[in-house]
Amino acid sequence: MNTQSNKTKSRELTKAERTAIRKLVINTCANYDEPDNICLPLDCACYMLNKWWTGSYCKYFRDAIMPQDPALERALTGGGTMETRKCSLCGDKFSVNGKQRYCSTACAEKAQRKQQREYMRKKRDKC
Repeated sequence: MNTQSNKTKSRELTKAERTAIRKLVINTCANYDEPDNICLPLDCACYMLNKWWTGSYCKYFRDAIMPQDPALERALTGGGTMETRKCSLCGDKFSVNGKQRYCSTACAEKAQRKQQREYMRKKRDKC
């Protein structure tokens, strides 16, 4: 029996995945000490900030931090890559989380205001 087929093969992380990991660690990891850039329990450089390959992850990151970004979690545990889209308003690339069309809530609000203006303009023209 081939045991290699049961395991997911490790692969190099994409730039978007590395950026998402870095952002999650810096913004939400309770073990990360920003002034010294170290992992407090290990008292050395954070392993996840310099990660380039899939495979082993910090246990705290895997259990507590990674579930906060479902797209990243799917990409890292499912063997696929993170899906990225271009924001239809500003053109920035972002990782997709569900049916998300815009990169931020600010872009979503701007698009909604623009759509509302166009609707009202058409409504006034009919009168």
